Amino acid sequence: MSHRNARLTVHGRRLLVERVRSGRPVAHVAAEMGVSRPTAHKWIGRWRSEGESGLIDRSSRPRSTPHRTAAATEAHVCRLRQDRKLGPARIGPILGLPASTVHRILVRYGLNRLTFLDRPTGQVIRRYERDRPGEMVHVDVKKLGRIPDGGGHTMGFDYVHSAVDDHSRLAYSEIHGDERADTCAGFLRRAAAFFAASGIDRIERVLTDNAWPYRKSFAWRQALADLGATGKLTRACRPQTNGKVERFNRTLLEEWAYLRPYTSNTERAEALADFLHAYNHHRCHTALGGQPPISRVNNAAGQYN
Repeated sequence: MSHRNARLTVHGRRLLVERVRSGRPVAHVAAEMGVSRPTAHKWIGRWRSEGESGLIDRSSRPRSTPHRTAAATEAHVCRLRQDRKLGPARIGPILGLPASTVHRILVRYGLNRLTFLDRPTGQVIRRYERDRPGEMVHVDVKKLGRIPDGGGHTMGFDYVHSAVDDHSRLAYSEIHGDERADTCAGFLRRAAAFFAASGIDRIERVLTDNAWPYRKSFAWRQALADLGATGKLTRACRPQTNGKVERFNRTLLEEWAYLRPYTSNTERAEALADFLHAYNHHRCHTALGGQPPISRVNNAAGQYN
């Protein structure tokens, strides 16, 4: 694999081959490009035997690792991690392995973080992402204690209804005093209008948990029908399935609700619009390659138009 100080990229290797093919001496071309003659001969030899594919970087992984931990031992490490949720410091003494070795095994199998696992079953959570904006929207409600004027103890609850597009992570939220069926249905219609104004013309599926308004209410089913969308429910006790909006709820708390002390409920509610604008238009998202959600929507629009 190329390192950051490598003299030759794939383009440089191709240029080296072209210069040698033109009849120039290998030693002269190597000196011009700042590499040794053996290096130049290596890439020319690969090109002659493999063509263009021979100029591409190869993995530096060795063909064999004779000192690697036995497969049966690695399997035992994984079972202890998944069944008992033990960490390297506790698995190591049980199997007579250094904690560092246990950690490398867990990294190899994607088990090094407990957040990667479904806690009841110990199975690795399969991450997914829909192919285009609007293909699936996650909807959820977060309950927050209200703030009396002047601060103090909570006085009832606010219900923050949120919708997050699976592909772009574009988000929309509203604060309401309840989570009844009519409220949820009205929120979904306004969320769809927001997504349409942002470039997501149609919502195909809406994924929710198993709360009563999403399962039984006529108002919710009618809202889905009006939008031409299909309603989907998560499996019971599996919030990971609705993970896009669950993760957004955590960001909502950290970067809006609990960001600073608020002196009133009104002050906190007014700050929500600023948070949503920053989240959608300016906040970098690691799952989007450092782009904000609106950039993913715009990129997709250019791709499908």
